[in-house]
Amino acid sequence: MSLKLDMLRCGQYVARRIAVPRRNWQSHHSQFRMLGTAAEKPQVSSSSGYLQFSFHNTVSTGNLKRTSLPNFWLRDNCRCSSCVHQDTAQRNFNTFEIPEDIRPSQVEANDKGVKVQWSGDAHESFYPWDFLDFYLRSDKRAPERVEAEYFGARGPQTSQGWPPSVKYGDFSANETETVGRLTDHIRRNGFAFITEVPIESAEPTEKLLEKIAFIRQTHYGGFYDFIPDLALADTAYTNIALGAHTDTTYFTDPAGLQAFHLLSHTDTTSKKDPGESLGGQSLLVDGFHAASILRKEDPKAFEVLSRVKLPWHASGNKGITISPDKPYPVLEVDESTGELHRVRWNNDDRGVVPFSNEHSPEEWYKAARKWNEILRRESIEYWFQLKPGNLLVFDNWRVLHGRSAFTGVRRICGGYINRDDFISRWRNTNYPRDEILKRIIG
Repeated sequence: MSLKLDMLRCGQYVARRIAVPRRNWQSHHSQFRMLGTAAEKPQVSSSSGYLQFSFHNTVSTGNLKRTSLPNFWLRDNCRCSSCVHQDTAQRNFNTFEIPEDIRPSQVEANDKGVKVQWSGDAHESFYPWDFLDFYLRSDKRAPERVEAEYFGARGPQTSQGWPPSVKYGDFSANETETVGRLTDHIRRNGFAFITEVPIESAEPTEKLLEKIAFIRQTHYGGFYDFIPDLALADTAYTNIALGAHTDTTYFTDPAGLQAFHLLSHTDTTSKKDPGESLGGQSLLVDGFHAASILRKEDPKAFEVLSRVKLPWHASGNKGITISPDKPYPVLEVDESTGELHRVRWNNDDRGVVPFSNEHSPEEWYKAARKWNEILRRESIEYWFQLKPGNLLVFDNWRVLHGRSAFTGVRRICGGYINRDDFISRWRNTNYPRDEILKRIIG
């Protein structure tokens, strides 16, 4: 996700969401339909290790990056039924058995694309115009464009449809469409509620989460159902206040989604009126929004938090000392785009600040103090009271969570879901299959 992503209202239907990426692809296809006409299609010829494309129309060639494609690359990317297993979508041949000097023995272009018969084994490949045109104009496929909407204390800039939610009963009416809406809310807004979930047991909550993907097993177990009894050595199993943080900072691959469902909250010893709050308000902070503020107000602090790599750990339980494969910064930035990729922040699970060649510990503490100050701003903190029947699911790579202290006994259930599995489910309930394959395969 990007810190520069456009704004989009939440609560749109799947059909409208699908229309956004389809419009982008259709505009690309319409460019090439012009080339596919008898007058505008390029001439195709073989030339010293390459397939050469000669365009005559300057409109068509205006944004070309290349005019040829390598023979070996083309042969390796043949998509015929003998080269790609039609059930698994996996390559069905050994790339390195292809001769390095592979060349066409015959090339034939028509309105649909280019047919090539290769020398040696006389294998025949077909390349549609849209595939050829894309790689003549571009280096690689871009991921799906996500128009995220940052939120603060009062929700997003547009409060329509806030907070994002779907109903429990919608899953039985149309599971695929409802999972599509749910995952798209999380992708765009960072979180969503499922309302009207049964509370007689934790089983309906578990089954709901499994509609997204399998529940991740950790040293805490899988699906959790707990009260504040310190059964495991973690502050989550207490009733003390918790500041805004992300979970599983100590994993190489932190949990992608996290879910909480308050099944009950009672205090038989309380002398408060029955309608009075027992505490335990929940807190969400949009980490991408907070990081965008940090980048604007203190670019140096953003740089320090994105460059200094820290040790993280989980060592509270006997026999358990978990740490990631290498140190990671608080703000993980995509090196190719400069955009924020993931927030990793739990000061309680942070190790010793290292003496970096690039930035001193003093610089890190100064930057982290500024970051902490932004996270605690009233305008940033989104507070609400969890209620039985409302299942909260949020993006643990983007959204920080916390709570206020409480009295009595709260029974909470929920679980973690891997990021890759969440994104896969989101893709397959919001985009056509052929578009997904083009984007992830190339």
